[in-house]
Amino acid sequence: MDVSLTLIIVMGALFACGVYAMLERSLTRVLIGFLLLGNAANLLLLIVMGRPGIAPFFGSGETSEMSDPLPQALTLTAIVITFAISAFLLALIYRSWQLGQADTVMDDEEDVALRERGVQSEDAMDDEGSTDAEAPTDFVGVETAPITVLHSRDFPGLVDDAPTDKPAARRHREGGEDS
Repeated sequence: MDVSLTLIIVMGALFACGVYAMLERSLTRVLIGFLLLGNAANLLLLIVMGRPGIAPFFGSGETSEMSDPLPQALTLTAIVITFAISAFLLALIYRSWQLGQADTVMDDEEDVALRERGVQSEDAMDDEGSTDAEAPTDFVGVETAPITVLHSRDFPGLVDDAPTDKPAARRHREGGEDS
């Protein structure tokens, strides 16, 4: 297998530059880093593909003369995924520019508070989470559950004991009627 050392060096440089660019706070640099990573992945698949051969169609030749179709399919998939995520990042950059005239991600108060919190407070929080008590939830036993099974009473085998969006007591207060 004859792989060009130049392709391997270029692929490694693209991966390194892409990761470095993605660690920046600017969304434009994140986009450029992601594009570099996508191209590096395509080069990796090109290197893995091996020697070129004839098209892998049935009856076109011997199997030893054919090229491997799997890296070709993976390269096409990588191109499509890179394009879709790049379009999403471009939309994020455009919206960020519309709202704040900048594409830089800033720290909010919670991030600053987390960074300033010491190791002792993290240990204290770990100790609080180790209790054997059942964790509270917002959706069990509350009358305003977000999920309602519609037409569940049409099937006799289906037990509908879930809370509804509008409990009977509240419907009567609002002047509505049970259906």
